Amino acid sequence: MTPAMTVQRYTYHERIMHWLTALTYSYCLSTGLAFYSPHLFWIALVLGGGPTSRFWHPFSGILFLIVAMWMHAVWRRDMAVTDSDKRWLDEVQNYVTNRDDLVPPQDRFNAGQKLFYWLMYYGAMALLITGLAMWFPEYIPRGVAWIRHLAVLLHVCAALVTIGGFIIHVYMSVFMVPGSVTAMLFGYVSPAWARTHHRKWYARVSGEAGTGQ
Repeated sequence: MTPAMTVQRYTYHERIMHWLTALTYSYCLSTGLAFYSPHLFWIALVLGGGPTSRFWHPFSGILFLIVAMWMHAVWRRDMAVTDSDKRWLDEVQNYVTNRDDLVPPQDRFNAGQKLFYWLMYYGAMALLITGLAMWFPEYIPRGVAWIRHLAVLLHVCAALVTIGGFIIHVYMSVFMVPGSVTAMLFGYVSPAWARTHHRKWYARVSGEAGTGQ
């Protein structure tokens, strides 16, 4: 397929920030799981050992938040939830069963992608705040030591929620919507793909009347 027969889905910088968030989150996820259960500690060994994983886990978390903030600066307007998104959620069963023609036309990102975005954005905030309490426990006064215990609990909860969202995101991108991974790797999609999955967006970028209705 030649460039003239494609539509640019993501810019180079968008792809860089996406893969940076994916890589930093994946490292945090892997090392975090290693610390979560002795049965998973082998993951830390694969990644260089327990001390190495323990050292780099919080720094990777900070980098993940920094890149997430960069992504927020670029995509926050695209991620605003609209009335069309709410109608899409009402018809999500049709989307899940691949009857895309029965769901309301979506803009650059559909409602499911937006919900995942906000889940990871606020999840990153929660993981950072609770992680700092675990990283620097010496700064928590002894009289309020319960704060650290609460931070551990909330850190685990935030991690589990984001892991669930991450698994769904990967599954949808790889298996449910073929072409999504290629788009994030190379930046382009076919007009047919764009028209099928994001009719409003395609109508706007292509000037093709009627596809966004």
